[in-house]
Amino acid sequence: MANLVSTWSKITQTLPENYIFPVHQRPGSTHVPLCKNIPIIDLSKSQTQTVQQIGHACQEFGFFQVINHGVSEALIDDTMKVVQDFFNLPDDEKEKLFSIDPTNRRQFPTKSCKLFTSGSDYANEDVHYWRDNLRHPCHPLDEWAHSWPEKPAEYRDIVGKYSLEVRALSLRLLELIREGLGLKPGYFGEELTRGQLMSINHYPRCPDPTLTLGLRKHVDPNLITLLSQGSVYGLQVFKDGQWLGVEPMPHAFVVNIGFQLQIISNGKLKSAEHRAVTNSREDRTTIVSFINPCPDTVIEPAKSTLDTSIPLFKPFIYKDFLKTYEQNKGDIEAMMEVYKIKP
Repeated sequence: MANLVSTWSKITQTLPENYIFPVHQRPGSTHVPLCKNIPIIDLSKSQTQTVQQIGHACQEFGFFQVINHGVSEALIDDTMKVVQDFFNLPDDEKEKLFSIDPTNRRQFPTKSCKLFTSGSDYANEDVHYWRDNLRHPCHPLDEWAHSWPEKPAEYRDIVGKYSLEVRALSLRLLELIREGLGLKPGYFGEELTRGQLMSINHYPRCPDPTLTLGLRKHVDPNLITLLSQGSVYGLQVFKDGQWLGVEPMPHAFVVNIGFQLQIISNGKLKSAEHRAVTNSREDRTTIVSFINPCPDTVIEPAKSTLDTSIPLFKPFIYKDFLKTYEQNKGDIEAMMEVYKIKP
């Protein structure tokens, strides 16, 4: 258990060398302004208005926040509490799920419930992330819930209800995106949305947040991501050549457009580059739900999104893309080099 940051960071006063990022990647002491014009979309408004707002947000920002989304505030609060309680369990309880086997992580979504530390391949990383990460598949719920943590006792019940609600919201948002793109009804069916992975990030208080990261700059590899970031700031988005902070909104969800939606839309929608920073005052816990295609799904620009029938991206199989994603550490420019059709 010595690998878990949440265990040993409680007694350290200095940042270990293998958690210090290169100068060009670390956040440093430069002030990052809060983004004042992040789209906040009220899902209780008319569908026509909502489709237009989401379309603009996906094209301009690649992310937005949603309110009045139908997931109860009590359920969001209960879920945040139970996942925080998990990370406060005694070490021997967490040890039952702990793994440093990279093969478990590269199968995205993972095949079972695992607790990791740092990034995608701890044993071979030059620099580690200042985080611990619990992840597990959750759709269909009856196939996976039995493998989730047994403690806290209410974990499976609360997180199960939450995963169902968040999945339903994700599919609702995809339907609104589908309408905005002019795709045929049912386009985002089971093949593109079968996988759902819950990823719970725990970023302990850090002795020097200027030198390390909770997560480096990356885009999400999946279709669509819903993030509940609690009340502690730490999410930053890269837009127009600068980092901007995303201030937490109580009970809102941050919605990230995954790389697969950028491909399907033939570049009309953008996948937002983002990172997680740490702080020296308090722990931060976030709950992330990823919606993923089936591993053997072919991803390519949808025909109705093509201008003059010219696709910008090559077709690929999702499971093959994940290998490229890992190799390039989520760097969108590197992945564009692989998949963009060159003139």
